[in-house]
Amino acid sequence: MALRHKKVAAVEDSINQSFQNLTDKELFEFSDFDEGAAERTGYSNYSYWRSTFQVFLKNKLAVFLLFLIGIILLFTFIQPVLPGQRSATQIFNNASGMQLRNLQPGSEFWFGTNSIGQDLWSRVWSGTRTSLLIGFAVALSEAVLGILMGILWGYVRKLDRILTEIYNVLDNIPQTVVLILFSYIMRPSVSTLIFAMCLTGWLDMARFIRNQIVIIRDRDYNLASRCLGTPTRRIMLRNLLPYLVSVIMLRMALAIPAAIGNEVFLTYIGLGLPVSIPSLGNLINEGRVLMTSAALRYQLFFPAIALSVVTISFYIIGNAFADASDPKNHV
Repeated sequence: MALRHKKVAAVEDSINQSFQNLTDKELFEFSDFDEGAAERTGYSNYSYWRSTFQVFLKNKLAVFLLFLIGIILLFTFIQPVLPGQRSATQIFNNASGMQLRNLQPGSEFWFGTNSIGQDLWSRVWSGTRTSLLIGFAVALSEAVLGILMGILWGYVRKLDRILTEIYNVLDNIPQTVVLILFSYIMRPSVSTLIFAMCLTGWLDMARFIRNQIVIIRDRDYNLASRCLGTPTRRIMLRNLLPYLVSVIMLRMALAIPAAIGNEVFLTYIGLGLPVSIPSLGNLINEGRVLMTSAALRYQLFFPAIALSVVTISFYIIGNAFADASDPKNHV
């Protein structure tokens, strides 16, 4: 034991002797003070939207579908003015005056013709344009009404009971009944379908946003804002709404294929748009009748493919963007 203490003491003496031989300059060196560098230590270049798009771009499938939908939207709206395009409602005849009925897809008619000699290529793009117009209009209307009513419903306590009763009344009326009723009452048209879908379509979004607002409205930063006298409008727009971006984007993306699906359903039961207005619903309904004939099934396949691409793309893009806009997924 004594020998061990002697060895430890010898080591300590050696270390102390080494430090005594060093000067203060060799032991310590003062670094220069950079005031600019000190300020930069508290700086963050984080941007919510830049981080959102960075996360979204990592999803290759969603990016591809977004690019595909962009091309489809662009071509859908410029197709009528391109050279060599035919009218979607024109009936074509041969040299003897007979209608070019049910021609198979070929070099002259790329998607063939329908049962009265109309160009199916032009009708598919015209129908896609009509259905997308309905989908975007309904999604925008539902977003505006749903966000506005949802925030007021959740934040302004005096309105909670009134809006809850309104919601209970309207939510107990099936949307299908509303769509059928207005299709009977009003003249069938694009505006009629949009109005009927928007009448009750905002309820789900308003209810969901109300629930989210109730969860976050009494958090510390909102209480501090109210104590400082921040206007209610500013609290809603700056404190509450940013937390709901992912939900809003997802709901809007899903509202587009849902509106197109409702239009197809109404046409299927005979209450949709008139036959004179090409839409995906009309085209699918016309092609459904011809499914028993193998040679004429192309009249269903082309509009069904267009409908599938649009609806699936919006669904995947909406989910991917909702995940990307969630701050928890940011780095």
